[in-house]
Amino acid sequence: MEIVHRILLAEDEQKLAQVVREELSRLRYRVDIAPDGLAASRLFEENDYALVILDINLPYKNGLALCREFRKTNKKVPIIMLTALGDIQDKVEAFNVGADDYLVKPFHFEELFARIKVLFKRSDLNEIKDKIIVADLEIDFQNKSVVRGGVPIHLTAKEFTLLVLLARNPDRVISKQEILEKVWDLSFDTGTNTIEVYISFLRNKIDKKFDTKLIHTKPGFGYYLK
Repeated sequence: MEIVHRILLAEDEQKLAQVVREELSRLRYRVDIAPDGLAASRLFEENDYALVILDINLPYKNGLALCREFRKTNKKVPIIMLTALGDIQDKVEAFNVGADDYLVKPFHFEELFARIKVLFKRSDLNEIKDKIIVADLEIDFQNKSVVRGGVPIHLTAKEFTLLVLLARNPDRVISKQEILEKVWDLSFDTGTNTIEVYISFLRNKIDKKFDTKLIHTKPGFGYYLK
C-alpha cells in the first residue's frame, strides 16, 4: 500500500501516541513517534516530513522550543500543537513561534484528521508555481489555461485539477486512492469508475491529436505523466 505522507508525532504519552499512529496509519499516513524533544529534534534532522505534530510539554526540550528550532530550517512544513494547555496565551505563544494550528487535549480524532487534511491542502497550494511545463504541455495556474504544442486545450475544473496533480509529480505513479483524496476529496474508494472516465477525458484532450503520449497507466498501481 502506497504511503501518502510522512508525519512526525512528538508525544510522551505512549498510549496516546500509539493510538494516533494506528488511526493515521489507517488513512495511509506513515507516522514516526518521538517520545521526547531530543528524539524529535534528531528525527526532524534525519527525515523529510510532510507534517509535524508537537506536544508542548515534552521531556528534555518542549514543543515550543522545537517549533522555533524547526522553523529556522523549514518554514513551510505544517506544524500542529497538540497539548493540554488551552489558555489563549498558550495558543498565542504557539502561533508566535511558528505553529500553524493548535489542538487541545482531549480531542476527537475526526477533528485532528480534518485539520491535517486542511494543512496538507494549504501546503500543496503554496507549492504551486505560476506555470508547469512537461514536454510541449504548458499549464498556466493564473489563467487556468492549458496549451500543448501551441494549441489551447479546454478542460473542466476537475480535469484541470487532475492534470495538475499528475503534472506536479512527473514520472511518479499516482494511485487511485491518492487521486480520490486530492481531486475528489474522498478518503475511500466509491467503487465507481469515475477516475478511469476522467483519465479517458484527459487523454482525448491532451494526447489524442499528438504523436507523443504523455498520460500513462501502470496497471494495478495508477497513473503518471511522462
